[in-house]
Amino acid sequence: MEQHVKWEIVASQRRVLAELLAGLSESEWEQPSLCHEWRVRDVAAHVALTPRSPSAFRIVVDGVRARGDFDRLNRDLAIAHAGRTDADLAAELLRDADSRRKPAVTTLDNLVMDTLVHVQDIALPLGRSVPTPPDGAVAALDRVWRMGWPFWARRRFRTTRLVATDVDWVADRGAAATEIRGPAAALLLLLTGRTAAAAPRLTGTGTAQLR
Repeated sequence: MEQHVKWEIVASQRRVLAELLAGLSESEWEQPSLCHEWRVRDVAAHVALTPRSPSAFRIVVDGVRARGDFDRLNRDLAIAHAGRTDADLAAELLRDADSRRKPAVTTLDNLVMDTLVHVQDIALPLGRSVPTPPDGAVAALDRVWRMGWPFWARRRFRTTRLVATDVDWVADRGAAATEIRGPAAALLLLLTGRTAAAAPRLTGTGTAQLR
């Protein structure tokens, strides 16, 4: 997939998220997201912060303060940014939707995956339906399957064949003992650790291990 298409996916998802956030009540902003110990507000702030990410030097300094814990660093930055008003966070997403700036420590492929997953992290617990663009889902699945930390998808599903039922995507390491099938969006949630949210949409012999 060409880079400009990936940026268009990111921009579109930022706009969709901004529209969703604009209609939330104050209590919904404070609800837990699918990210462990992250509120809806924190995840929204994380996505909004991406085009405004601190410099590499600041990230290193903050990383030292977080004792090298990247998850803690991400959460600390998000919570700090979440202090803005609801309207400001939604407005930032709209204003920066087409921005092609990204944190110095990530890649465009990671950004596509991160944005798609975090939109669902917010939408699903609130009972909102936000479609995941099929081409974006394939790109995100490819990225998660290739990478190691933090998801270790190939290790976790090394004996399972994963098959998307709505797009052309299969992960099969050649020695699959079980199979899991489902929409690409659900497989993406599964591979990124959102198992409980993904499981109801998945079928196959491999789903027994998810329980």
